[in-house]
Amino acid sequence: MAQIAKLRSLLMSAFGPALAIVLLALFAGYAVLGSNGILAWGDYSRALEERRDDLAKVRAERDRLKNRVDLVDPRRADPDMVDELVRRELNVGHPDEVIVPLR
Repeated sequence: MAQIAKLRSLLMSAFGPALAIVLLALFAGYAVLGSNGILAWGDYSRALEERRDDLAKVRAERDRLKNRVDLVDPRRADPDMVDELVRRELNVGHPDEVIVPLR
């Protein structure tokens, strides 16, 4: 009976530190393997590079469209651009003209 009491007191005194070690191991495992952990860093870096590439493409498209808008600005319209837009939108052309699509 004395040995059982000794064993019980030993287990009860070891329960707190054992629980703390298990919790620390869980936190450490989540810090390494979790969705925001160290191993996910590579995925975030790859996703960031993809987003930067997408952003560069969108900015280039925005600049291209801005240039076209500037060319048809009523205050300083480019005659060639206006002529191109009018002919394309109204489907107007002379019989002797040849239209060469660039795209």
